[in-house]
Amino acid sequence: MATLRMEEAQKLLDFTQKLDISLLENIVGCLYNSQGEQLRLAQEILTTLKEHPDAWTRVDTILEFSENQQTKYYALQILEEVIKTRWKVLPRNQCEGIKKYVVGLIIKTSSSSEVMETSKVYLNKLNIILVQILKREWPKNWESFISDIVGASKTNETLCQNNMIILKLLSEEVFDFSSGQITQTKAKHLKDTMCSEFSQVFTLCSYVLENSLNAPLISSTLETLLKFLNWIPLGYIFETKLINMLVEKFLVIPMFRNVTLKCLSEIAGLLLSNYDHIFVQLFVQTMEQFVQMIPTDTNMNQIYANGNDEEQCFVQNLAMFLCTFLRVHATLVEKRETAEAVNKALVYLVMISEVEDVELFKICLEYWNSLASDLYKENPYGQPTGTRRQFYSSILSKVRNIMISRMAKPE
Repeated sequence: MATLRMEEAQKLLDFTQKLDISLLENIVGCLYNSQGEQLRLAQEILTTLKEHPDAWTRVDTILEFSENQQTKYYALQILEEVIKTRWKVLPRNQCEGIKKYVVGLIIKTSSSSEVMETSKVYLNKLNIILVQILKREWPKNWESFISDIVGASKTNETLCQNNMIILKLLSEEVFDFSSGQITQTKAKHLKDTMCSEFSQVFTLCSYVLENSLNAPLISSTLETLLKFLNWIPLGYIFETKLINMLVEKFLVIPMFRNVTLKCLSEIAGLLLSNYDHIFVQLFVQTMEQFVQMIPTDTNMNQIYANGNDEEQCFVQNLAMFLCTFLRVHATLVEKRETAEAVNKALVYLVMISEVEDVELFKICLEYWNSLASDLYKENPYGQPTGTRRQFYSSILSKVRNIMISRMAKPE
């Protein structure tokens, strides 16, 4: 790598000259591979260039002619900076030009799985930039965004996979991170728009989940759905085939079971009396699947200790689902016709409570604590034993054993 000299590097800041791509690549290279004075010089030049009001006009040249991923990433940082700080003062035609340009790059990079795989970091940055633009443009200056993205998704599976990621990022920005970043009025407007246009997105998700055989696409769709579940109108959850599809189709497939369980936990946490029958059905069906997946003589501690990340996550997600469901809906399923399913769920929770992992133990402990306190409030000691306490008595004696064995030993 050539030594970096200040007077040479200054050329980059002269916007009357044609951009010297190899010089820029050399400076970006210094940023990653040099130390001391050379590193400081590279940082100074690149920061000054990034902050130059016309720097963004060079982005398309850099992205088109540079072969170097780090240099391309730097160009995207320039673009992100202008969107965050100067979008409102740019002339409309330039805003429209940048929008078209970013969309074009995303389509080009995500239309084939090979390119998508080799350009992951680059594509992820492009997606983030598009969401930054959307926060400023949609719906007022980009009314058709949702129908555009849904329409494009139908043309190509890898494109659809990346579009799911964009929708997930948008959902996070609007519903999870919006506080403090955009005004409350703007956030409410975006939320309302997203809810009102959600039917197209839901139709697309359903279509993928029902018909696609492309595993990465299904995975992205389930991850995106998970982000949607805490804000979409409830009819989409309870009055469609969604729950059935999650339980019957994806829960049993190892590569999808973790994200599916997270989706089911989100649904299990909802408290809505007019859908009681659906919660009961959800519980019975999931327990049938678990019985096939996990024999009741399984040594959960061994599985957890020797398991890979995926298997450990499964045990955690299973604990979260069972604890959430039973904490919110226990009284619905303690009835005679579903009591057996509840007993199986409790047996699984006892098995998980024996796993020597602090985080996992805390999840279970919280549930056992709330169960014990509910039973005591309903039926304090000294009164005749209530039927609920009888229902849980044999499982609670196992829980007592576990609690005592897990207590800190006195000195």
